[in-house]
Amino acid sequence: MVAHASLTARRLGLSPPARSPDLLDVLELHAFVRPARFCAPSPSGLALALGQPEPKGAEEQAAALRHAAEALLRELTDPAWPGREEAYTLAMTLQRGGWAWAPRVVQALESQPLKPRRERGSGLDAWSRLPEWEDEAPRGEAGSSPVDSESARIRLAKLLEASGLDETRPTQSDYAAEVAFAFSPRNEEGRPRVLLAEAGTGTGKTLGYLAPASVWAERNQGAAWVSTYTRALQRQIDRESQALWPDPAVRKVKTVVRKGRENYLCLLNLQDMVQAAQLGNGDLIGLALTSRWALHSRDGDMTGGDFPGWLPGLFATPASQQASAGNLVDRRGECVHAACPHYRTCFVEKTIRASRRADLVVANHALVMTQAAFDGARSARGLKQDGETAALKRIVFDEGHHLFDAADSAFSACLSGQEAAELRRWIRGPEGRGRRGRGLEQRLGDLCADNEPAQKALNDAIRAAAAFPGEGISGRIAPPSGEVNPVGPIEQFLMAALEQIRARTSEAASSASSEFGTECAVRPATEPLLETARAAAQAIASVEAPLLALARHLEDILDDEASELDGSARARIEGALRGLDRRARMTLPGWRSMLAALQDGGDQPDPDFVDWLSVETAFGRIHDVALRRHWIDPTVPLEAAVILPAHGVLVTSATLSDPLSEDSFDMARMRTGSSRLIEPPRTLKVESPFDYANHSRVIVVTDVGKDDPRQTAAAMRELFLAAGGGGLGLFTAIRRLKAVYERLGPDLAKAGYPLYAQHVDPLEVGALVDIFRAEQDSCLLGTDAVRDGVDVPGRSLRMLAFDRVPWPRPDILHRARREKFGGTAAAGRGYDDSLARARIAQAFGRLIRRADDKGIFVMLDAATPTRLFASLPPGAEVQRMSLVEAIDLTREFLA
Repeated sequence: MVAHASLTARRLGLSPPARSPDLLDVLELHAFVRPARFCAPSPSGLALALGQPEPKGAEEQAAALRHAAEALLRELTDPAWPGREEAYTLAMTLQRGGWAWAPRVVQALESQPLKPRRERGSGLDAWSRLPEWEDEAPRGEAGSSPVDSESARIRLAKLLEASGLDETRPTQSDYAAEVAFAFSPRNEEGRPRVLLAEAGTGTGKTLGYLAPASVWAERNQGAAWVSTYTRALQRQIDRESQALWPDPAVRKVKTVVRKGRENYLCLLNLQDMVQAAQLGNGDLIGLALTSRWALHSRDGDMTGGDFPGWLPGLFATPASQQASAGNLVDRRGECVHAACPHYRTCFVEKTIRASRRADLVVANHALVMTQAAFDGARSARGLKQDGETAALKRIVFDEGHHLFDAADSAFSACLSGQEAAELRRWIRGPEGRGRRGRGLEQRLGDLCADNEPAQKALNDAIRAAAAFPGEGISGRIAPPSGEVNPVGPIEQFLMAALEQIRARTSEAASSASSEFGTECAVRPATEPLLETARAAAQAIASVEAPLLALARHLEDILDDEASELDGSARARIEGALRGLDRRARMTLPGWRSMLAALQDGGDQPDPDFVDWLSVETAFGRIHDVALRRHWIDPTVPLEAAVILPAHGVLVTSATLSDPLSEDSFDMARMRTGSSRLIEPPRTLKVESPFDYANHSRVIVVTDVGKDDPRQTAAAMRELFLAAGGGGLGLFTAIRRLKAVYERLGPDLAKAGYPLYAQHVDPLEVGALVDIFRAEQDSCLLGTDAVRDGVDVPGRSLRMLAFDRVPWPRPDILHRARREKFGGTAAAGRGYDDSLARARIAQAFGRLIRRADDKGIFVMLDAATPTRLFASLPPGAEVQRMSLVEAIDLTREFLA
């Protein structure tokens, strides 16, 4: 009996096990009995999920597994347990499929009377039993009634009372009152009300901005959008909205968590995989438990929602057969929209429609930016907006310190082998045996059949896309044998790019074993690169032209056949047009413009952009080659697409200001795009209410060699042991993380402190953080994704150790930005300092989450300049000492 068979096996130095009647994973039982209910994937996580005390030590954890299994099976015997007949049907299917728990589950379900089944079935067909969405009349334009400061304070007081919080926090009330400014009506187009608000940890900024946002939504019958950078914060904001709408049914209508399509279960993909598994090609048990989850999920969100992300990897299952998000979401833009038999029950369509009626939409930076850019492009051509962000007038950007990076990702372009292969697949469909997906012919063929010009454009696009890379491009342009065999002009261009990278970089940097991959400037370009760029541009143009023609003909069909088209056909065409717009009017022109600049620009780069060539490596082999283009200042398109069209924008974070700048908000204005606004943004700074002087210690260890993994591992081991567990180790490189993990794990395990690690354990970051939060004495190693996604109040996080200063990586893009934003050499150093200061302050903010938390922040880099700690809150004083002294201080302070 185990909790996460694969993780348990890895800890024993074994390969992940196959399913067996003798191997019972209690997590699978939990997924069956309590679908769509949270559980951290460990013995402690199971115990806490079931209301049992946290087990300490291996013996207690082993006993806890048995207690958890007994409690879950006992739930099935409860006469009031809901959905017994539905669960029994699925359990019988699972028993035939060899599920280890099935005999016990069936016996427990049969302990109570079962209603006769009206129809026999497998219970796997969740897609046929989900409720359908219904269209509603448009909500209309939101009003312009302002939110005054006093109304915000009153609403906040009610929210605190509803949350059971009676503590008085004047700073939180002041914050809510000031934030109301972003919800006041603008006086002129292009002059949004923008507020940059730094709220120290513990201010309570989430309820602080939800108060005026909810008042505005009520008064104006519109949706206030809250955008975050991490999924963890999306979940947290959703939870905190319970104070606004305690009734779950009401909250489901009022609050909608909105993500991109690639996050939601695709029912057609689920049906395809279930049918394949029934024929013996797939993980039937995992898919059955996923089907059960789908019937109980709030919104079908597989990445950060209520889907147990640990479920697909419990046992040894081929990646292509796992019931995972990678296989079950619409990750490649293959959605057929209204042509799908499950269109009326589609989770994505339900969420889009729900967001149009909600008071609060909790989205993420990437969705807001890409959708706003897409809507803006359609509006410029006189077309209606997509609808997902048409109401994007009042926006709160929480985790606002990430706005620059999110814009950098959203408004960039990348011509790579993988991207080009995905576009070919979107047009031509899957060409390998056993691959799922649908090409343009399957999605549009019947709609174009009676329209000769449309059919010709469709055929021309399919034919031209054959020149794009197919699957397995890396094996043709960078095979381990060295015998290259590029197929088509784009593969030839990428092979020339790889040769230029190898010529311009050191052998170590350009090798397949390089940790980060490698890169080089695109200019001056070699002659082979220039020659192949011309042919690649022609191949792209030969696909772009028929796709544009197809889009025009589909628009004509919508117009000319308006009286004959039924709703389904119209929805299919509109869905296809959105996909064509993204690719034919955004992606392909972007690729062509990069290639044109390469040929026409000589050695003079565009002053607004940075172009470079890069190689990505994975498992010691070259994985992909790319030509990349990024804005030097990505806030230019951010301002145009998102900030200026809005009426009010709040950018808030615990780390926006830089105390060593002449104006502490200068960097925030630059990195949010608000420095160019006609009406300057207001600024607000609210200090944290926590007593950092008595509840925290900041230590720089002076005698550990940061370049020696053995010394780093020894230091972390002794510090984590002195803290009694609860340690988080942060690394700036995956290679060093793995090296430290191998030395650290056994010693901590002997002391009874389990160690988990990102990039090592077979779990995604969110699940690792869930375990770390649940097990008070566990330790966790991770990189910046862990630093940004950790919200662990209480004793579970009491020691945070950096392996070295998190300086920005000095790549081509960063150097261009340092030159632009820094100017002189001294100012350039200041730019680097400000980024490192912000990362250190963000990490420190993870340590103290409640007034009674205590924690120690350790930097294992003796050369750390004191100026990098200037962004820490008042009271957090830096001490420099030897490792032995740091260990003694840790033991005494956390005793």
